[in-house]
Amino acid sequence: MATQLKSPQTDRDMTEEEWAQRLDLAAAYRIFAMEGWDENIFNHITVKVPGEEGAFLINPYGLHFSEVTASNLVKIDIEGNKLNDSPWGVNKAGFVQHSLFHKHLHDAHAIIHTHTTATMAVCSMEGGLQPVNFYACNFIGRLSYHTFEGVTVREEEGERLLENLGSNRILMLRNHGPVVIGPTLPIALIQYWALQRACELQIATMSAGKAITVPQEVIEVHQRDLFMTQASKEPGRAEFDAWVRRIDKIDPSWRE
Repeated sequence: MATQLKSPQTDRDMTEEEWAQRLDLAAAYRIFAMEGWDENIFNHITVKVPGEEGAFLINPYGLHFSEVTASNLVKIDIEGNKLNDSPWGVNKAGFVQHSLFHKHLHDAHAIIHTHTTATMAVCSMEGGLQPVNFYACNFIGRLSYHTFEGVTVREEEGERLLENLGSNRILMLRNHGPVVIGPTLPIALIQYWALQRACELQIATMSAGKAITVPQEVIEVHQRDLFMTQASKEPGRAEFDAWVRRIDKIDPSWRE
């Protein structure tokens, strides 16, 4: 049976596993703020609560990513309703697409969706992400696209989102931005970082002149060798921990 503990800022009991997940998620929000991947009080990173079916953690609506802490994260159900006594609300409209993937994909433990300039720009380009740099080659054939239908608040769009995603775990919402889905938060974060770099480099390269396209046979070798070298015990954790050391130097209050 999971050990119960008290979070430092509330009287609410929670498992050690939930508190550990809260720490990781709060760190992720601070990492995004540090890297400039935030968008005022909007956008989300969500994770499943370990051992608690249908429960998720999300940022408090109204707080900037740089204000998120382990304690003020809001626990919600699959419909976006609060499961704890947090004084903060939840942007249910923004959670619609997250809830869809959390509900229907067994491996969707963590989901990231933000509106960075570089990723939105590439989502708005004809042809989307192109094999014109090292990082882009990681993703060719491994991401999907969904045509813009307006703000994603309508449940009836869900069937098309799932259909267009297919077996991939990155969905480029055209004219909007990416959705990155991971079996763990560190994996989702490192994938988002690499996608962000790929988009930044594509914009920089194409603005400077005609880009050199990497041939498909080279992309296949690149992906084969890349994923062979990533066979670590916990993919993404070393990079995640390095980011955590950086945010701790800026402001360790995310641990509260």
